[in-house]
Amino acid sequence: MITNADRLAQRKERMRLSPAVLRGGFRPFFLGAAVWAIVTLVVWLAVLFGYLPSDVLRDPLAWHRHEMLFGFAGAAMAGFALTAVPNWTGKLPIAGRPLLFLFAVWAVARLAPFVGYTTAMVAPFIGAIFYIMLAIILGREVAHSSKRNVPVAMGIGLFGIFAAIDGAAHAGWIASDLGWRGGFAILIMMIALIGGRIVPSFTHNWLAKNGRDEKLPAQPRRYDTMVLISSAVALLLFLNAPQSRFVGWLLLAVGLSHAVRLIRWQGWRAARDPLVLVLHIAYGWLAAGLCLLGFAGLGFVPYVAAYHALGGGAMATMILAVMTRATLGHTGRELRAGWLTTAIFLLLSIAAFTRVIAGLGIGDRTALLAIAGVGWVGAFGLFCLGYGPKLWAPRIDGRP
Repeated sequence: MITNADRLAQRKERMRLSPAVLRGGFRPFFLGAAVWAIVTLVVWLAVLFGYLPSDVLRDPLAWHRHEMLFGFAGAAMAGFALTAVPNWTGKLPIAGRPLLFLFAVWAVARLAPFVGYTTAMVAPFIGAIFYIMLAIILGREVAHSSKRNVPVAMGIGLFGIFAAIDGAAHAGWIASDLGWRGGFAILIMMIALIGGRIVPSFTHNWLAKNGRDEKLPAQPRRYDTMVLISSAVALLLFLNAPQSRFVGWLLLAVGLSHAVRLIRWQGWRAARDPLVLVLHIAYGWLAAGLCLLGFAGLGFVPYVAAYHALGGGAMATMILAVMTRATLGHTGRELRAGWLTTAIFLLLSIAAFTRVIAGLGIGDRTALLAIAGVGWVGAFGLFCLGYGPKLWAPRIDGRP
């Protein structure tokens, strides 16, 4: 019978023998997420602007939407979860061959659509299997720790189910957009849940460290629980009736409640630190995106603007904020944003803003899409250049 001590010894040995890039889930998945963010957008824009034939993929728009959610954002979510679990449980992280296998399943799902028609049909289901496997692993890890982390594992499992639904729609087996809208809703809730923990926490730590602790940000309380519950209800109703005026008003109210939540965290007091400020910007995009989604339901703005405020704004900004901070911290480096990190955040902000403006129908759409594309590729390209070597190399302090 294998005891817990035996499992611990196995993980220690696996960690010692593994190459650096496989010594923590954040390493392969953050790098994979950044590379895939570039590939997904470049291929989509090449098709949109006529540089690639539209039949290079079965349905380029559906592929772009699926890969931004279940490819790029999903990989970042996996990297975060696999890295956070050891902090939640006190156990060593998953490393070595098990981690390589997980990453390989994710990668196969990404590359399969380019191989042939048959593999393109099964690719989304491979991706769904990946998230269900990840949810089982995380569920097993957190089973004996704080129950407050169980919703993360459950959310990832549900994310996998929505990936399968979107795959069935992409294959033409069902006529529904529930899959990608459901995946979108899960990511929104993940930002609201996890962001609600880390944004006030990191702001609190920075203010205390810099002697500005006379009035620290409020930690999660009853109001935050109410915001999360109302968000979940609004998004569930949105999945059922996305164009309902009642749902539109509810989403608008929820967006404003997130704005109030953000104000309570006093981000302006820590604005000198880009690593903290960008977390508040990301959450601000969440509040703005939900308000735009509400306005879209009321018929005031196009849905495409709301989706890109939430996707290119909230999700992508929060992903880069977490990936930069976690990479610095978990590779033994100082939590300080140099010029390259600041440039990453600035380029992504330009990309998100111009894409939302284009979605609102303001200005020259082609020019705005080009600017947004350059900003997006620039941001994730700089991440690969500046943080890729850090993710690939051992910790600079010599710890495993």
